Amino acid sequence: MNYLTYLSVFDKLTKSQQDALTSAAFVRKFRKSEILHNGSQDCTGLILVLSGQIRAFTISDDGREITMYRLFERDICLFSAACIMNSIQFDITITAEKDAEVLVIPSEVYKSVMEVSAPLANYTNEVMASRFSDVMWLIDQVMWKSFDKRLAGFLLNEANIEGTNTLKITHETIGNHLGSPREVVTRMLKYFVNERLISLSRGTIEIIDKSGLEKITD
Repeated sequence: MNYLTYLSVFDKLTKSQQDALTSAAFVRKFRKSEILHNGSQDCTGLILVLSGQIRAFTISDDGREITMYRLFERDICLFSAACIMNSIQFDITITAEKDAEVLVIPSEVYKSVMEVSAPLANYTNEVMASRFSDVMWLIDQVMWKSFDKRLAGFLLNEANIEGTNTLKITHETIGNHLGSPREVVTRMLKYFVNERLISLSRGTIEIIDKSGLEKITD
């Protein structure tokens, strides 16, 4: 199977352009927590997620992490190939949140086709604009939303992703996603426990009042 057909613009490319991308692309598998891409100097290439779950995050000068976005099956990451975009550089790290299989299109090959293909160039701009929207949404959350709203929203989103109200996740991991110290996460989780919204056990958070968390996010 040619996974490049997952790109909505693939059938708009010429046969030679399709062949160039197809011959260069390769599949890689990553175990949970493995790094796919690390920093602006690492121009890995365009990543297309075939299975699993990917996390893109940035690290502050004091070592704190914050999740910029997450990728699932058929999602595309262009920041791992930011070198193809003039004047755009991001110190972004990409890791596998779960065991993952991805298709990698080398940056130089993708760029060579993009430079002569208006459909691919337009598609690239659209994907990049979508990712910038994700980043702007994150900035809005961090700057203007109180932490209880952000944490409640994160727990609800995590339950939706995992398909269960019982979440196997540590306080430190939540802090890494939200860019907050573990101690702050722990205090707010204990508040949620007192409000009978969740229950806590070692490495596990169980949502017991979903509507209550939804009210906080509203």
